[in-house]
Amino acid sequence: MARFSPIMRAVEAFAAAAGAVLGDCNCFHILPEAGVQPWEMIQNSDLKFRCEHVHVRVEQIDTPFTCRCREGQVLRIPIAHGEGNYFAAPDVVDRLERQRQVVFRYTTAEGVVTDQANPNGSTAAIAGLCNEARNVVGLMPHPERACESALGSADGLFVLESVVEWLARRANRPVLERVASVG
Repeated sequence: MARFSPIMRAVEAFAAAAGAVLGDCNCFHILPEAGVQPWEMIQNSDLKFRCEHVHVRVEQIDTPFTCRCREGQVLRIPIAHGEGNYFAAPDVVDRLERQRQVVFRYTTAEGVVTDQANPNGSTAAIAGLCNEARNVVGLMPHPERACESALGSADGLFVLESVVEWLARRANRPVLERVASVG
């Protein structure tokens, strides 16, 4: 349905022009539907809606949304979904791994991948991916819901402040282009 929305043409064009695009949770579902990313989400393996804080390990730091992170850094960020199970065939996962497109992975607080730390059964514990150009990032957790300690975590700020830093690095671009990138 989203691919038929007129706004999606603008999102596709923005992404194609190297604009930073973040798709979290429901938007992680919309990106492939709109043709911006080739991935598939299915129902959680336990068939339950999950609303809780989880741990994700940062696998790649060369995206607009991870440049303030350290590789291997573990973030505590909430999820809220019933269809958050990233599914892919082994050859697709192998390609994503080779191309360094797995950006976030579900882990324990210590950064260890375990079945228990994977809240929805995602293939290879994948919590977030990027496109080949690295400017489009999709993830199931909600970084915007983890921006203050009073909310249970401020770790989402690493994701959101990364894009601010990424834009600052590109500050030598014309002003109107920088403004368009923000939003």
